[in-house]
Amino acid sequence: MNDTNVPTTTKAASATEAADIAERLIAEFRALPPDNDRKREIITELDANAQALPFLVSVVADPGEYDLARVESATVLRLWPPADPALRHEAGRALLRALKDPEEDLVRQYAAMSLAPYTDDPVVATVLDTTARADEDPLVRDSARFSIKEARRLQETGAGSP
Repeated sequence: MNDTNVPTTTKAASATEAADIAERLIAEFRALPPDNDRKREIITELDANAQALPFLVSVVADPGEYDLARVESATVLRLWPPADPALRHEAGRALLRALKDPEEDLVRQYAAMSLAPYTDDPVVATVLDTTARADEDPLVRDSARFSIKEARRLQETGAGSP
């Protein structure tokens, strides 16, 4: 019996299952009222689901989205940055947009804290440095400083590479 395709088949089944789960949860998310806390829970359920990363990027970038869903999305993007270079770039830029949101201090804090894996983008690195030194919110400044330290650690260990 030739079982050389078993791991490939298992990976394909896992990817299909992850895509199905992501699709179901994203549909549920979109059907909920704007400030429903279930949205935050759904983002948590999508943690580590690579199929959901484009959706999480869109949530964190949307200033009209539920703030706690944006916070959770930023956290997931920090822990599981996209491997795809284009999506990774888009995620970094979405976090920068969230960082500039004047209405949501908590979202800004988490966006700043989540930028470490994206500092290979010179714009991200520059904005993060400026934020760490000059943001009017001390918690956002502290989060940016955390991210800078984390970026250095990731670069030293190679853990932040796509």
